[in-house]
Amino acid sequence: MPPHKERHYSHRSGWLRATVLGANDGIISTAALILGVIAADASRNAVLTAGIAGLTAGALSMGLGEYVSVSSQADTERADIEKERWELTHVPERELAELTSIYRDKGLSEGLARQVAEELTEHDALTTHLTEELGITATTRARPVQAMLSSVASFAVGAALPLVAAALVSATASAGARILAVLVVSLVALFGLGAGAAYLGGAPLGKPTARVVVGGAVAMAATMAIGKLFGTATG
Repeated sequence: MPPHKERHYSHRSGWLRATVLGANDGIISTAALILGVIAADASRNAVLTAGIAGLTAGALSMGLGEYVSVSSQADTERADIEKERWELTHVPERELAELTSIYRDKGLSEGLARQVAEELTEHDALTTHLTEELGITATTRARPVQAMLSSVASFAVGAALPLVAAALVSATASAGARILAVLVVSLVALFGLGAGAAYLGGAPLGKPTARVVVGGAVAMAATMAIGKLFGTATG
């Protein structure tokens, strides 16, 4: 009988999280920035300059933040791996007893738990202990460079959408028309992001999509309100 192949989604969690976070932040932060500047009655050039600056600064900041945070996670994992390697070399019996205890707690009898622990230790002791004790696997290992690149690229793509929408509106268009164009493009983009992330993660489309769209709409509305108040106060 051929092996049964099941479709799982956890192997996507690392890059999918960074990609969704980057794109979501890119769309919302850049759209909110542009809308706030428009609401303050700024010129078209000022709006586009603010949008480009927001895209550039946001992408670099997002990438650096992901790299630093995920690198910290990777450092912790490496420290744990070295500790486990040392223990397997210097106190192997204690590690075997610990592994036996883990399998016994999972429901195996004492004898069977010991047998499983011994056989897996002979096969690949380090990998077994990392998986069973620490939950560290090849799928869940921290990948700082992957997270950084995913964040930079996704933020830039997300931020480009409201920026392009603002750029394509005629210079003679009213502030209301520019706001409407950026809002429509941004909300459609957020809908697509939420639905796409839910699909790739194997989740129902409704709640994840609504979460992204509603959250983005609230953020953009708040920024527009602040921009309008600032523009009125300084006008």
